[in-house]
Amino acid sequence: MGLVKTSMPSPVGVLKLVASDAGLVAVLWPEDNPKRVRLEEAREDASHPVLKKAVVQLEEYFAGQRTEFDLPLDARGTEFQKLVWEQLLAIPYGKTRSYGEIAMRLGRPTASRAVGAANGRNPLSIVVPCHRVIGTSGALTGFAGGLETKRVLLELEGASMPRQKPLFSINTSKI
Repeated sequence: MGLVKTSMPSPVGVLKLVASDAGLVAVLWPEDNPKRVRLEEAREDASHPVLKKAVVQLEEYFAGQRTEFDLPLDARGTEFQKLVWEQLLAIPYGKTRSYGEIAMRLGRPTASRAVGAANGRNPLSIVVPCHRVIGTSGALTGFAGGLETKRVLLELEGASMPRQKPLFSINTSKI
C-alpha cells in the first residue's frame, strides 16, 4: 500500500510520523535533514491505525504518562543498524548509555564510532530512544533533533546528566 504520514505538535516542535501497514517507519524532526532518513514518498493519512496509535503514545510520553512505547515498528536499515537500534530499545526510561557501552553489548568493543553512525541514522526518534545515548564523558553529543531537544527529552525522563562545562568562563572578580 505504500507509506502514509501525519504531523503532530509536540513540546520539541512539529514531528512528522511515517508508517507502513507493517508498523511505524519514522519519527522525524522539524528541521530533519532529508538525507538522514531516506524514504519513498508518503501520502497524508492521519486516520491510519499505526499513526493514530503513535500520536496517542507520543502525547502520553510528552505528558509524562508513558515510559515505554507499544507500537509495531517497521525499522528500515542495515543489519548492523538494526542491531544497534535493538540496543537502544533496551535502554530504560530515564537512563543513559554511552556509544562505547552499546558497542560492548554488541560484542564489538572497538565499534563505538559505527554505533554512533547507526544511532545517527535511527529513523524512529524518541520511540527508539537514540536520545539516551551520550558520550563516554557523559557529555551530550550529536543528535538529529539538536542538543537542546536531547536535553529536554532527557530532563523529561528524569535522567541524571552531568553539568555541561561552559563554553568559556568569565573572571568576575575584577568587575
